[in-house]
Amino acid sequence: MSAGASKRQSQHGRWTVSSSDEEDAEPVRRKGGPALLTQPVRRDYVSDSDDTVVDEGEFEPSGLGRGVSGAGQQSQKAAGLSGPSGSGHSGQPSPSSRASTTGKITVGNPLKTEAPDPAREPSPAVKRIRPTSELGWGVSSSDEEPDSKTEARRVMEGPVKEEPAKEHSPGPRKKKQRLGESDCRRPSSSSEAPWQPKPETASETLDRWDILEKAKTYSFYLTKVSGISAKDNRGALHIKDILSPLFGTIKASAQFNYCIDIPWLMKQYPDEFRMKPLLIVHGEHRLSKAELHEDAHPYPNVRLCQAKLEIAYGTHHTKMMLLLYDEGFRVVIHTSNLIHDDWHQKTQGIWLSPLYPRLPEGSSETAGESVTNFKRDLIDYLTSYRSAGLSEWIAHIKQHDLSETRVYLIGSTPGRHQGNEKQKWGHLKLRKILSDCASPVANQESWPLIGQFSSIGSLGADKTKWLCSEFKESLTALGQGQRFLSRQQVPLRLVYPTVDNVRTSLEGYPAGGSLPYAIVTAQKQPWLPSFFSRWSAEVTGRSRAMPHIKTYMRASPDFAELAWFVVTSANLSKAAWGTLEKNGIQLMIRSYELGVLYLPEAFGMRSGRFSVRRSQQSDCKASEMSFPVPYDLPPQHYSGKDRPWIWNIPYLHAPDTNGNVWAPS
Repeated sequence: MSAGASKRQSQHGRWTVSSSDEEDAEPVRRKGGPALLTQPVRRDYVSDSDDTVVDEGEFEPSGLGRGVSGAGQQSQKAAGLSGPSGSGHSGQPSPSSRASTTGKITVGNPLKTEAPDPAREPSPAVKRIRPTSELGWGVSSSDEEPDSKTEARRVMEGPVKEEPAKEHSPGPRKKKQRLGESDCRRPSSSSEAPWQPKPETASETLDRWDILEKAKTYSFYLTKVSGISAKDNRGALHIKDILSPLFGTIKASAQFNYCIDIPWLMKQYPDEFRMKPLLIVHGEHRLSKAELHEDAHPYPNVRLCQAKLEIAYGTHHTKMMLLLYDEGFRVVIHTSNLIHDDWHQKTQGIWLSPLYPRLPEGSSETAGESVTNFKRDLIDYLTSYRSAGLSEWIAHIKQHDLSETRVYLIGSTPGRHQGNEKQKWGHLKLRKILSDCASPVANQESWPLIGQFSSIGSLGADKTKWLCSEFKESLTALGQGQRFLSRQQVPLRLVYPTVDNVRTSLEGYPAGGSLPYAIVTAQKQPWLPSFFSRWSAEVTGRSRAMPHIKTYMRASPDFAELAWFVVTSANLSKAAWGTLEKNGIQLMIRSYELGVLYLPEAFGMRSGRFSVRRSQQSDCKASEMSFPVPYDLPPQHYSGKDRPWIWNIPYLHAPDTNGNVWAPS
């Protein structure tokens, strides 16, 4: 282990403490629920190794020691913001706490009146007890920004001496789930059974394909959410839908992700595809890597490929599927971890490529390119892994015709990128495409930028350090020769859930385990909430499904049109998007991220603008051509009493949807 990282064992499990003082990480969630929570809250994992070993091939013995139990590697992960202090990724684990109960306990209630068994890892969401006072959100006096594991240990064990670290989630560990045990997690704090796709009749299958055809224009989908109306799940997809024979006859697949529950993932494949070759690309190291190998050991068709993370505290945060069919090839870029919770009651996004046909034998390597250069960019992205295990997938891409792709690939890959490489990644890649390919608009200084994310990194002492300087400059680029001096005039709205959003959500307070904004980070950037807007998604029926999706867009002053739209794995952090160094000579990126950019021009819209869809249920042609923004526009600024969700402080006075309070110890 590096000198800057240490591991400690407590009654709640082993946690890694990062010593870095930069960026963020996404919490990991585990299989099997804690004693007092029906749905475990995930916690972050940040690599503690600079090893560059690729681990395709044989698995390590199943008897290897483990640093974390359960879906193991997942629960050690961070929320999508990788790096040192204060940069949390989305989805960190939640702090653990003592639990106590009052009132009547129903049969389905996950909370019990008996004293908690430490081995069962209680969650901080506990049955409400009337407190005498409520702590404010500025409770911590620390000026260090720990990583999610550090934070977790601090919450669970008390103060731990450490150097500044990156933000992680303090979520509890969960008992490892063995093959043969149920892998379905129950809802966070509810007695409701987990949603599972129901067998479809022939007519239902046809109806679904009719809906999918109507969404084909943009191929942008949301995931199905348990607990909302059927009409709001129309056209939404579950992972079982994506992997079903209706989409193609799978010959082989590759899954790129951050948190991965292998036994759960295998059950999402239909029986007939479950033994097909599967490559899993991950960012695990050391003990968590050993555990991932152990989880994969029962499946002889599964190979593992370790992504190289050579800059400290980076994460492999990309979420992508490559699906090779008898009929062709498909790419899926999405925002969900490969664990039950992410496909249950959260708002998530999916871009589903067309079915790419195979090129004729003898075609050149450049054949089958799209107007957006998607094929070249995807090959460049996979090549950046420098992994022999991905060479066959690069070959598959070269053998297929991707010319029907109409989105641009926006990727981040770890490194200090200079020269021509600098504009291939992160926010500079977005800047280049917006400058070269987007159409300028009149009065563009009045077109607001909107960012929406599930975790926030350390952005600096004031807005000029990164957010409203280099990052905003990239997002305000719009057409050739349109670089203007008034970018500070462009409004910026950042959509991030409030405490009340989380409290009243479908999951209740446990949803906050996937929103790992830590108190130490928030205290260092008190200027940031002035940009915040509440989460509201009445347009898609998902106001109570907390967002793990990440989106960025440029809207017209009346919010009726868009100049562009991005769905991505990248949270609001320098680790994810990159930060300029050496007077702008190089762009330093810590993490792997991936998303797609929609430009109206690539969809044949001469106006250079998308109209915004106002209803998900409209069937008219105009509605099909309008863009399905997944939440309400315009975003509503925080009111005077709104507070951003901070996941590692207590919320005791107001119970959540399921009658629980949030009480980190």
